[in-house]
Amino acid sequence: MFTGLIAELGRITAIDKGESSAVFTIAAPVLISQIALGDSVAVNGVCLTATSIVGDTFTADVMVQTLSLTSLAQLNVGATVNLELAAQLSARMGGHMVQGHVDGVGTILQVSPGDKWTQMDVTVPEHLMKYIVAQGSITLDGVSLTVGSFVDGSNLVTVWLIPETFAKTNLGEKQPGDVLNIEVDILAKYVERLMARGGADGK
Repeated sequence: MFTGLIAELGRITAIDKGESSAVFTIAAPVLISQIALGDSVAVNGVCLTATSIVGDTFTADVMVQTLSLTSLAQLNVGATVNLELAAQLSARMGGHMVQGHVDGVGTILQVSPGDKWTQMDVTVPEHLMKYIVAQGSITLDGVSLTVGSFVDGSNLVTVWLIPETFAKTNLGEKQPGDVLNIEVDILAKYVERLMARGGADGK
């Protein structure tokens, strides 16, 4: 479980692609002392497992299904990635409950800088729009954000990014046309499941 608060901007130093998987090597000089073999690390919002540690880098195996369902397949050596370690129960919950299980991939439609914040408009897969509410939570590339507004007809979600988010995440590098990993609020999915099951039971 994660919170969507990015702890470090890491960098892809190597990608070893195989037929059914890929091994990513990621430099994380700030977090590396806190990462042990087998630990979960969210990389652009995707929960991966550290399989080796050398110097200030760790490696993670990425299965073909993960590559097909997320934006990780589009990363190249040198790319910056948002990193977060698993949440600790003793820590403050600054973001929201994030699983690191990507629900879909969205595309940035527009980035509009402002005096104090930047507006980012993202098109979201239609099947995910039912989980999105104004002022609710959404995770974009692992970053916990608040939904500013949305338009169902065009599957458009708008968020506003403060300078702190630009400085500590890779969202400041994104341009229209770039893709983002999307994870919707897990609570919305539980509510949907409970209501559907209740209806099936006739209760």
